[in-house]
Amino acid sequence: MIRSVFVLLLLLLFPTGAFASEIEPAVHSATSLSPAAMIAMAIFVLGYLGITLEHRYPFHKSALALITGVSVWIVAAAASRGSHIIEETLHNTGAEIFEIIAFLLCAMGLVEILVHYRFFDMIRVKLMKLNFDDHKQFLVISYLTFFLSAILDNLTVTIVMTQIAMRFFKNKHNLLVMVANIVIMANAGGAWSPIGDVTTIMLWLAQKFSSMNIIIEGFIPSFVLGTVATFMLSRKVVKNGGDIVEETNIHFRRGAKIIIGIAMASFLLPLAAHSIGLRPYQGLLLGLGLVWSAIEFLKTYSKAPTYLDTNIEAILQKVDISSLQFFIGILLAVSGLQVLGVLDYFSAIILGEAQEPSRIIVGNIVLGLLSAIVDNVPLTALAIDIIKVQEPALWVLLALTVGTGGSVLIIGSVSGIVAMGMVKELRFDRYLKIASIPALVAYAVGCGVWYIQYLLFLK
Repeated sequence: MIRSVFVLLLLLLFPTGAFASEIEPAVHSATSLSPAAMIAMAIFVLGYLGITLEHRYPFHKSALALITGVSVWIVAAAASRGSHIIEETLHNTGAEIFEIIAFLLCAMGLVEILVHYRFFDMIRVKLMKLNFDDHKQFLVISYLTFFLSAILDNLTVTIVMTQIAMRFFKNKHNLLVMVANIVIMANAGGAWSPIGDVTTIMLWLAQKFSSMNIIIEGFIPSFVLGTVATFMLSRKVVKNGGDIVEETNIHFRRGAKIIIGIAMASFLLPLAAHSIGLRPYQGLLLGLGLVWSAIEFLKTYSKAPTYLDTNIEAILQKVDISSLQFFIGILLAVSGLQVLGVLDYFSAIILGEAQEPSRIIVGNIVLGLLSAIVDNVPLTALAIDIIKVQEPALWVLLALTVGTGGSVLIIGSVSGIVAMGMVKELRFDRYLKIASIPALVAYAVGCGVWYIQYLLFLK
């Protein structure tokens, strides 16, 4: 497998012969990579391979990601010689990283509070009374993830549903299969909603499609994609894997109900913040502040116990910081490649200068697969800049592909990175073995369904 990866990278970095003659000039970037860009690409490839082989060597993926990200920027800074582009890109990257990290810290903090209050244990007890076996539990959690991701963002849903899954499956193999499918279904569910994923929000705000366009034209392909993956992964669930046996009744006092209610309502605040022109993370910051204040108030003035005997700072310290550091490193590396023109170069190769719908369709599908390696946000931004067609259906396809293509690899989406941090056993190699082929097959089927839909109704 490693040999194939190196061959593919050599073809991408050093196109020759018939392949090179087919390359069309880029729209907004140079037609070839600079020496600095080539060095940065080599650093990125080595770092990426190190992350994929983490389980074989004494390295931590977060450390490798940080080294890779900063090293790429060192090359970019040396090549720029004080260019204002470096400062501008770093400013934008820093803002993006801050928003995502602030959002993740608040979301994970709220989830840890709900864990402490045993909210997820209560959900498990309620569902266990329905006497579902492992397969039915798998299906219920999968489709709940799919539909909730369209309402909430897919990142929040991944965190919440992974917590629920960790309380359902005693068998470790079944848990890994379940969490892998949560990642796929969260990405699929977010792809057909204008507010379900950051890339759909970008395209929607850029007026590439209306909210009805993405819902009507994106739902069936996304649903089929998720269903195919769920069917394939459900066959890997071990029968009678055993459930975690706990008490059958959980009762909450009034103070606990208040805290849980405020925490759950907080997950709707990002949408409310976005509707008035604020950033989604500001909504979660408000929610965490309200929950925090309510807990301190009840601890001080309520005579009834609040189930939070420890300080809330201790609860928030349980947030997985290493996963956040991993994400920072990846974003830094991708933004460094972007400032060196690497992403523009490959986007121009994939999409071409011509704007024929057939070329755009193929290019969108390839970009989706590329998002399994490179963050989908800069890819979407580049597509918005390069693609000049105004046909909404083609932009719906882009939302579908960049939103779900990252599911092919565990580090291809924010949902995957967070899930990997929450379930330590879900390493790169295990996800590759369990879910990459189902995710890839489902991706191909979803794109095929979109194309049939396009030929019959949208063309």
